[in-house]
Amino acid sequence: MNEEQNQTEEQAEDEIPVTEEPNAAEENGALQAAKAEAEDYKRKWYAVTAEYENYRKRTQNARGQAYTDGRCDVVSKLLPIADNLDRALKSCADEQTAKGIEMVIKSFYKLLEEEKITEINPVGEAFDPETSEAIMAIEGEGESGTVSEVYLKGYMREGKVLRFAQVVVIK
Repeated sequence: MNEEQNQTEEQAEDEIPVTEEPNAAEENGALQAAKAEAEDYKRKWYAVTAEYENYRKRTQNARGQAYTDGRCDVVSKLLPIADNLDRALKSCADEQTAKGIEMVIKSFYKLLEEEKITEINPVGEAFDPETSEAIMAIEGEGESGTVSEVYLKGYMREGKVLRFAQVVVIK
């Protein structure tokens, strides 16, 4: 019986198919293809990462600008109140009331300074339509096109006009 087992095992060994080992050229080609695919994925990953970073910066800038614009809008709505306080100060006869109005005006101008808002005061300068609005032209002494009087103060923040100065210009 031992001989039969040996014969059966020999037959089984003969029946096992012999697999051919892949040649080196095929392995090298598959390796190069895998490396190329990995490099492609790597490039795509870099592109997506850069795109996301740009998006993040854009949205951060947009949020900051929207916040700043909102603050400027609120301050712009307060400017007529400051104008009225200036008028009240000019017409006030009572000294104590005048001092109180001056204190309010000083605190308002301090707020404007903190917000980096500057007054547009073009008196004596050539009329600039980028910062001023001519409401009247008069005959007078001085060079033609020069601002002689500011009727309503203008304000700007970092080069952006919040309210144009309303001025009187010499003809």
